[in-house]
Amino acid sequence: MISMRPILILAFFLLFSTTIFAGRISGIVTDEKGSPLPYASVMVKGSPKGTTANNEGRYFIELPSGSFVLVAQYVGYAQQDKSITITDQPDIVNFQLSLQQLSLAEVVVRPGAEDPAYEIIRNAIKKRPYYLNQLDKFQCEVYIKGQLQLRNYPKKILGQTVDFEDGDTSKKKMVYLSETVATYSVQKPNKTKIEVLSTKVSGERDGFGLSQPQIVSFYENNISIGRNLNARGFVSPIANGAIHFYKYKYEGSFYEDGKEINKIRVIPRRKYEPLFSGTINIIEGDWRIHSLQLQLLKESQMQFLDTLRIEQLYVPLEKDVWVIKSQVVYPAAKFFGFDGYGSFVNIYSKFDVNPPFEPGFFNNTFLKFYDSSNKKSAQYWDTIRPLPLQTEEITDYRKKDSLEQARKDPRYLDSLDRKRNKISIGGILLFGENFSRAKKREFYSINPLIQSVGYNTVEGWNLNLRGSYSKRLDTTNGRNNIFISPWLRYGFSNHHFNASVSAGYNYGKKYRSFAGVSFGKRTYQFNNQNPITSFDNTITTLFFERNYMKLYEAWFGRVNFSKGLGGGVNISGGINWQDRLPLENSTEWTIKDYKRKVFSPNFPIELSPNNFKRHQAFIINAGISWRPGTRYIEYPERTVNVGSRYPTFTLNYTQAINNIFGADLSYAKYRFGVSDALNLKLGGTFRYNFSAGGFLFKDSVELPDYTHFSGNQILLATDYLSGFQLLPYYKYSNTKSFYLEGHAEHHFNGLLTNKIPLFRKLNWHLVGGANSFYLDKNQHYTEVFVGFENIFRIIRFDWIWSFEKGHPANTGFRISIGGLSRGGSGD
Repeated sequence: MISMRPILILAFFLLFSTTIFAGRISGIVTDEKGSPLPYASVMVKGSPKGTTANNEGRYFIELPSGSFVLVAQYVGYAQQDKSITITDQPDIVNFQLSLQQLSLAEVVVRPGAEDPAYEIIRNAIKKRPYYLNQLDKFQCEVYIKGQLQLRNYPKKILGQTVDFEDGDTSKKKMVYLSETVATYSVQKPNKTKIEVLSTKVSGERDGFGLSQPQIVSFYENNISIGRNLNARGFVSPIANGAIHFYKYKYEGSFYEDGKEINKIRVIPRRKYEPLFSGTINIIEGDWRIHSLQLQLLKESQMQFLDTLRIEQLYVPLEKDVWVIKSQVVYPAAKFFGFDGYGSFVNIYSKFDVNPPFEPGFFNNTFLKFYDSSNKKSAQYWDTIRPLPLQTEEITDYRKKDSLEQARKDPRYLDSLDRKRNKISIGGILLFGENFSRAKKREFYSINPLIQSVGYNTVEGWNLNLRGSYSKRLDTTNGRNNIFISPWLRYGFSNHHFNASVSAGYNYGKKYRSFAGVSFGKRTYQFNNQNPITSFDNTITTLFFERNYMKLYEAWFGRVNFSKGLGGGVNISGGINWQDRLPLENSTEWTIKDYKRKVFSPNFPIELSPNNFKRHQAFIINAGISWRPGTRYIEYPERTVNVGSRYPTFTLNYTQAINNIFGADLSYAKYRFGVSDALNLKLGGTFRYNFSAGGFLFKDSVELPDYTHFSGNQILLATDYLSGFQLLPYYKYSNTKSFYLEGHAEHHFNGLLTNKIPLFRKLNWHLVGGANSFYLDKNQHYTEVFVGFENIFRIIRFDWIWSFEKGHPANTGFRISIGGLSRGGSGD
């Protein structure tokens, strides 16, 4: 039995303390013309307590009874103080701020003399390391609100109808809205932890909102905003050496609470550099940041966005210690007909600059969502939210919450299925068709015609029908699901019919795991990693009489699994049995028979004068990967790997065992690898993938089991960090006991090209690198390449030189679209 007495006492106390000892002050902060000042700060003078207005300038704050002075602040405007007395009745206090009146009376700038702003900036640069490291640890509470809106969007994109499935056909709409309250803990130099106390997403009762309370510290030399805006980062206006990047203009000073604050105009010295523009306010004598309004433009080498504005306000916490009060980021972008903008507001409060962190508090979970953090009521949010919702946000919550309820109605789900499951020409030809049964959480897909029809010299024209069925087994995270994928294939020249099926189960509450099984009869490439796709081989065979794809058939059965263990460790394994059957060319037909070229046999003639004979293989494999320092996001029902600052190490072992189910082969081989991507800030990004391996023994090895390097003999590039762009597919396949392989490339991310007028305007980025392997002194191969990427945002072009045994062998160029690597799916 639960005693109600203490509960009633607690409820009475809470009710009493709220209604008698607290009063609610609300109002609006505007400029002199009555226009609202979005996200203005309203503080209690002499106290860290305060609040922030919403985008409409409206605010509220609850205070105990007594007399206080409220201070309204907005960057670029003079602060305004108002004395208030709190009673048990709500009160309205409005603020009307005037543009900051700047004083230039004591400043004399002689013709040709240096602007006074430079001396102020030099002092700020000297103090930068002190303020950067002033707090070696702290903890605070953060309220985060993010919203994204559209001003316009296309009716169709790539032939597919754009439909938000909200019943609203207007071009202007809120596409995302979320709120989060979290505890943010930091311990220098690089330990952070975010604990989400409450979170909500408009229209998603089980959703988790944006929860990144990152303080964009302009005391850092190099500033990262987000993950994909610019891998080089952006130069702070008070970074070491910032004077070489920026020009500064002193616009005057003003006083707040007895402190003189200098307003400095920040101007990039050159276009097409990762630089800010705007204003930064520096406190005289202290040389610390008071507030700032800065922006990045497309010419600041941003990716994806057209503009990004950031506003920050700092407030004193205690003597000589100031902390950030608010940070607002405004992104805007136009692409493919979409015109979007948004705002991301962080309000920081309850700072503790000497928190007692327990040992082990900072671990590999850097972001944790507590159980039921996304189950808070509307009443809870009305009491905890530090700034009022905007009118459009209130409307969005109501509309999408109602829509979410409607989506649970079986009749609505049926109507949604009918709408989604319409067949289109684009889907049939290019994109594939997807169908759903939302009530049962079931999904079906069929491959498009472009992937279903192909041509090769073994089968001639072939029909390659693939589809899949999947079912989500849970109603929350979607991680637990099963799938079944049948595969039917028929060759019209050799009249071979193949059929196989694959099935799998994805599961794991904490770490992702997988178990799968497949069996049947199908075609394989000699290199089972599928170096060329069916579509690419169709083009090269029909139009250029080059049959690069080499195939065999096999009856097979396979089981495999993978499992995450935490700590950056993943393991995998499998058993594979194949009854391999050789295939020969059955046709030489081409579309344009102008060369009468004789096609090469259907096996790697570089490795053997004859095709292999039918044989069986029983192969086991095991693998482990480890990425030290891996960090995780922990949800109540799952854990998500978000990477690490350290390399990934992999080890794979494969062994063929004879005399099991008639198996003929006997060998063992291994491969050890290390890979990483190093962010060198302004220097760009360096990526590498190095490996070593070989055969431990090789009593009986057939051509498909050789060590195959990933070659490429077509125009479209293969994967840059695992393949060779000019290497013939099977020329260096081998059974050596030891080999070395390496791939490295450097993405300059605008470095150097931003000095060349045409390239910097086009925003093309330089990229360069090398691929190499070593077998012995007579067998080694190297490629060196240089090129441009970010062409129309998605295209990359490389020119490559290859060398065999140190001597020039070949030159050529390769193109990739969207960073996609070439590779087949089983042909």
